[in-house]
Amino acid sequence: MNGNGAPPRVGDVTTPSASGTAARTRLERGRGALGPALELVHTGRAPTRAVLTAELGVTRATAGAVAAELEALGLIRVDSRPGGAGGTGGAQGRPSHRLSVAEGGPVALAAQVHSDGFRAALVGLGGRIVATAPGKVTVSADPAQVLGAVVEAGAELLRQSGRRCVGAGLAVPSAVAEPDGTALNPLHLAWPAGSPVRAIFAECVKAAGIDGPALTGNDVNLAALAEHRHGAGRSAQHLLCVATGHRGVGGALVLDGRLHSGSSGLALEVGHLTVNPEGRACYCGSRGCLDVEADPLAFLTAAGRSPGPEVSLLQQARDLLRDEPAEPAVRAATQELIDRLGLGLAGLVNILNPDRIILGGLHRELLYADPERLRAVVADRSLWGRSGGVPILPCTLDHNSLVGAAELAWQPVLDDPLGALA
Repeated sequence: MNGNGAPPRVGDVTTPSASGTAARTRLERGRGALGPALELVHTGRAPTRAVLTAELGVTRATAGAVAAELEALGLIRVDSRPGGAGGTGGAQGRPSHRLSVAEGGPVALAAQVHSDGFRAALVGLGGRIVATAPGKVTVSADPAQVLGAVVEAGAELLRQSGRRCVGAGLAVPSAVAEPDGTALNPLHLAWPAGSPVRAIFAECVKAAGIDGPALTGNDVNLAALAEHRHGAGRSAQHLLCVATGHRGVGGALVLDGRLHSGSSGLALEVGHLTVNPEGRACYCGSRGCLDVEADPLAFLTAAGRSPGPEVSLLQQARDLLRDEPAEPAVRAATQELIDRLGLGLAGLVNILNPDRIILGGLHRELLYADPERLRAVVADRSLWGRSGGVPILPCTLDHNSLVGAAELAWQPVLDDPLGALA
């Protein structure tokens, strides 16, 4: 206990003299455990202090000090009331303290740009979306104009919330080259290839008076990261995510909790796998790529529907699949896209051998429409699929690219809570 009768905090400099070196060692060990402990609570893997103790491999006293410090930083809540859902695990069968993210804690500003506009959001720990602000705009050829608008929308959300912001993250429909953060191929935006989106985003964030780092990533990469931490990809070791949003098809691979982005951030451009050699011309210069054979525009075209300007292509495709699934042209288009998608997934399974596949955007709806057909195509066309199959699941998070963008901003806090929030 400290002088106020509270347990010692991890950041405390002094310790009771009777404890001496042992207490100082416990606190030093606790400082190093702050980040791992916060990530365990953040991802829902430590719902109680007993689980936290076991996962960290520390003593109950150290786990208690770590939890107390994270609570003092305003990041988590420690609930010692008996009878909760956290189960037992304390000494002599006492219920263990329950751990959860702090409801009113800091947030990250998350932003996403797509071919039909943008969305800004505030996202707390645990992947919880606190507030959103959609923007249906014409995405101009000037990335600074678009990013300025989305950051201003996010800044207004922050002003209304009164929350502390730990940083900002941006999801874009393009491969993002490292280390410079340039949008290498924003094929479905009018932006010039090689636009320095990370630098522009950082300038807009700074101009809006928002503190913390400003980071940028590919939208499907970030969706996969969010799903791995908070959604359908939890516990997967080799997670493949394939999704089609407003236009085009993207992919991502998470290995042991980390995005596999290749040597320069350009890995898993699955949209440019050829699945129909005689198919539609692709923006990349090839023909029959997954990008143009299995996205919302391809579905609407195959169903004989002319897309309108009222809502996004993705929403039009979803509405058609939901409202008229038995209409012959819609059913034929559904089967055609499932077969094209299955061919692409089978090739990826042969190369990557994932232990789970998750599908987002319109691909999620296609999976719902005929799961057996899609799984059969993948199993029939993939070497590993024939030996037992790989689970193919729908993504479960709403706005997972936004949640993933927030994960970029939260990562420095997860790495070093004391340093990041000092």
